[in-house]
Amino acid sequence: MLHRAVTPSIVSLQVGMPALIAHGSKEVLSGIFKQPTDEACYAGGNGVEGDGQGDTINHGGPDKAVCAYFDIRYPYWEKQFGRPFEPGSFGENVTISGWSEEELNIGDIVQAGDAVLQVSQPRQPCFKLGIRNELPNLPMLVQQTGYSGFYFRVLEPGRLQKGQELTLMERHPAGISVMEANVIMYRQKDNAPAIEKLLAVKELAASWHEQLGGRLAKLREAELS
Repeated sequence: MLHRAVTPSIVSLQVGMPALIAHGSKEVLSGIFKQPTDEACYAGGNGVEGDGQGDTINHGGPDKAVCAYFDIRYPYWEKQFGRPFEPGSFGENVTISGWSEEELNIGDIVQAGDAVLQVSQPRQPCFKLGIRNELPNLPMLVQQTGYSGFYFRVLEPGRLQKGQELTLMERHPAGISVMEANVIMYRQKDNAPAIEKLLAVKELAASWHEQLGGRLAKLREAELS
């Protein structure tokens, strides 16, 4: 059950097109440096207008149309590193209030204005998150804590805007939270029953089905050897 005093809403909306960023002696193309906007932005099946990804193999697409992060996590990171973190520091399109990784489930359906969104997977942090915040160890800490944020797929296109209230339309019956999915992915890698439980959620993103399905197959092979 969700029991929060704060009305879930979009407290900040960010978009940005890919740009070259320094990575050691090289440069990589990334859309992680997003800028806040007060304008309404259309969210369609493949993403948010005015937004883009440098690595379209690992980012973007229907299962990762809208990246979301919880504002409740920013004070934690500020305490850990003794520095401020502005909304958008995790490269998210929407910074949302009122919920956390423990409270939203894979497959939950959320309404934002005329847009209907569905939780598809936890966000998997890569090295670009470390570059964005000048903290190379941040991606690993995100995995360890499970404070990852997540992705929405867009079921019905519509406009997203700062200040927009969010309504939980439908809870997925499996009840596997974003946090639990993170635990299975990163901390219970040998827990075959837990992996099977998560794989039974057809609304889970295809990339997670592929990764966890491969892991489960190896566990089963090891049992037979």
